Amino acid sequence: MQLTNKIEQQINFNQDNLAEVINIKNLWAGYDKQSVLEDINLSVKKHDFIGIIGPNGGGKTTLIKVLLGLITPNYGEILIMGRNVLKGRRNIGYVPQSMECDRNFPISVWEVVKMGRLGNRNWWQRYDRKDDKLIAEILEKVEMLHLRKRPIGELSGGQRQRVYIARALVTQPQILLLDEPTASVDPHGSASIYELLQELNKHLTIVMISHDMGAISSYVKTVGCLNRRLFYHGDRLITKEMLEQTYQCPIDLIAHGLPHRVLPDHCCSEEHNS
Repeated sequence: MQLTNKIEQQINFNQDNLAEVINIKNLWAGYDKQSVLEDINLSVKKHDFIGIIGPNGGGKTTLIKVLLGLITPNYGEILIMGRNVLKGRRNIGYVPQSMECDRNFPISVWEVVKMGRLGNRNWWQRYDRKDDKLIAEILEKVEMLHLRKRPIGELSGGQRQRVYIARALVTQPQILLLDEPTASVDPHGSASIYELLQELNKHLTIVMISHDMGAISSYVKTVGCLNRRLFYHGDRLITKEMLEQTYQCPIDLIAHGLPHRVLPDHCCSEEHNS
């Protein structure tokens, strides 16, 4: 009997980890009737860590906006946690590419993270002890609790990014969506952010857009290449064929340890853009 219960628990655990949290079918979307995303199909499993790369203008940010309900698709279907976007997006914590702020504005780390709780209450409700406890736990998780009283403008780029990740986490999401999370962070800070994301991935599904090939090849579990159309095979391997389909020109993969760099053929690139 005891053995049977253990087997059933293991089966339930495996099924839970294979559960689909995002399903995109035949998605077409864009601006002013001009398609930027064409026939996108994607199935994101629970606790996956997907890295999406692609050229500027290829639709990466547009895909994020569609998932957040900021752009209505022209065609296709999106389910988040089995619900439509307007309901399912409540399960998403979002960290934007860059957050410009007045460095002299007197707002503390604690107050920035607390802003993430606004969506979890009616406008007349006050913050309570549960909010304070959750904020403290999240700040400790991202190793920023000791700087909770520090003005956000006095932090380094990597520290500010940890605060913005904390602000997304206090919404208690099941999916974390990040747009170029280390774009304004130095290499040491970037490695620290990616290590944090790997730790968070034990409990969260993560979808990350990045131009950092080293991060894509070193930290994520699966990789997608997006240039209007999505090339995704549920694997972390980035093949030369995937990159050439995405960047639409010959690609040389140059690797001296890590990180990897992607260098397109300049002649071909000029011909393609002409």
